[in-house]
Amino acid sequence: MFYSLRNRLIAFFVLLFVLSFGALSVLIFNESRSIIRSYIESSALEKMDEYGSYVDMVQTQIYDLASLIFNSDLTDEWDEAASDPNLPDGEKMLAHLEMSKYLSQTNNSYTSVSSVAIYRQEGLWVSMSNQVVRDKSFLNQEWYRSFKTANERWIPAHTDDVELQIRSSAHPVVSMLMPLGAFEPAQARNVLKVNVSADYFLEPLNRIHLGESGTIYLLDRGGSPLLSQSEYGAHGETQSQVQAVREGGRKQGVVYFKNERGQSQILVYKKLALTNWMLVGFVSERDLYAQLFKLRDTILFLFALLLVVSLFLAFWLSHGVTKPLSRLVSAMRHVQRGDFDSAESRLPPPARRIRGEVGFATATFRNMIVRLRQHIQSEFELKLLRQQAEYKALLMQINPHFLFNTLELLSSLAMQKRTDDTVKVIVSLGKMLRFSLRLSDDLVGLKEEMKYVRDYASILQVRFGDKLRLRIVEEGDLDSLTVVKFILQPLVENAVKYGFAQHPEAIVEIRVYRTDGRLHLRVSDNGPGMPEQLRMQLVEGSASSRLDEILSSRERQIGLGNVLARCRLYYGSLFEVRIDAAAGAGTRIELIIPVQEASLDVPSVDRG
Repeated sequence: MFYSLRNRLIAFFVLLFVLSFGALSVLIFNESRSIIRSYIESSALEKMDEYGSYVDMVQTQIYDLASLIFNSDLTDEWDEAASDPNLPDGEKMLAHLEMSKYLSQTNNSYTSVSSVAIYRQEGLWVSMSNQVVRDKSFLNQEWYRSFKTANERWIPAHTDDVELQIRSSAHPVVSMLMPLGAFEPAQARNVLKVNVSADYFLEPLNRIHLGESGTIYLLDRGGSPLLSQSEYGAHGETQSQVQAVREGGRKQGVVYFKNERGQSQILVYKKLALTNWMLVGFVSERDLYAQLFKLRDTILFLFALLLVVSLFLAFWLSHGVTKPLSRLVSAMRHVQRGDFDSAESRLPPPARRIRGEVGFATATFRNMIVRLRQHIQSEFELKLLRQQAEYKALLMQINPHFLFNTLELLSSLAMQKRTDDTVKVIVSLGKMLRFSLRLSDDLVGLKEEMKYVRDYASILQVRFGDKLRLRIVEEGDLDSLTVVKFILQPLVENAVKYGFAQHPEAIVEIRVYRTDGRLHLRVSDNGPGMPEQLRMQLVEGSASSRLDEILSSRERQIGLGNVLARCRLYYGSLFEVRIDAAAGAGTRIELIIPVQEASLDVPSVDRG
């Protein structure tokens, strides 16, 4: 099929477009992805550098402000006044207000700082705008306990009480904590808290884009987001990648990996040296190269469209050239299988003959089909007639052979004046002859064949008496089945003969049963067995046995070869014979034929 001219034309066009457009699309896609990847990586890292400088500037301002307060004499004087138990409350309040004024003045010098407050361990905090509040609730807040116990100096985005008091704003802030009067948080009586609005970090960060939906996050030294970026939790499967990057020695870079769903992901990172913070950005490769994938899909669509057009052109070009040849080749294949009607239907009608060489070849092939079909039909009819003649000749061979043996028995009985036995044999012989003279029947009922065997068995019983033990077993529903005529009696005759060959008595069993759509006819004896070479010759070579050899045989014992030849002629490949024989252990011959009901027959197409 693939070697036809039409298919080769189609394959040529398909390969032309597939190879050209496929190579072009792959080349464009890979080169474009490489260029875009390089550009995006360098652009993202460059923007991260700029943002990192911005964060460093904000942190520097925070540290400068904290250093001013930490090193101020006013801070020390305020701490002494607030800690003096003998100082009146009024003077302490004046010290608090003076400290609040100083915090306001200091805060005004740094635009990035939102608010400043000092928290005392006895439950007092002082902030800008004359805010002096006695409230111990901050002592139990998480940020205060973490600072005191774990020295956590940076607090992620949160709502601050100072912001609520000063600006009535619940907007989140990022805070830096510093101990006053001591270097260790656990020993410090005062804690300085510097607040920066989270938007001060977030707004410039949101201007850095990775693809359509990629986001960059600012993480603290513990790997938690510092800003109000709750969607960071959706990237749970990337935590291991972030941890590996944090533990690595590189300061910045790009990592490519696959998530749990097998999707390609890109991680861009930069470490900030001042506070050990880190910028990380996540984006899927599909999102990053969205425009490139769209271009690829467009190329694939154009490729598919051009492929369909090329197939149409190939069919159109091949229609006028290859269609007549394809029909001719198809007709030849049907002729090869013996289907002449289908072969002739594949050819154009005689009135529509194609001109030129193809038309001449088609007309010539049509004439060849007609003549070949006539020749085969004549040969088939002659073969059927010859096969029927061969079958009848084999059937006629059985009767004279059996009749000769029975007449010898009657002569012996008459000489012995065994009148009753003679009458019994004559009655059985009459029934058998009446059955055998129906030569026009190829098939008989299995019930009739078994009756014929029983009549023959009664004759053998008279002949051999108690020396012959013959058993007939029929299993299952066998009444409606049919078999080829005279296939059991010759096997029984052989079994009896060879049973007496080495024993004073012969033991013969006939078993008939059906299973899985097959009828089994088995005859067993206690004879000397059969040589392996002869057994193999009968099993494997019975299909090729020549009829003239069987008919011209002068041996008296021709029954087995005759039966096998007739079964092969009638059942063909549906017939199977099994012969089990061992030296001194007897012989078992089993004929296996298809089950046939009385109204059915073996199809002629299945016969040999």
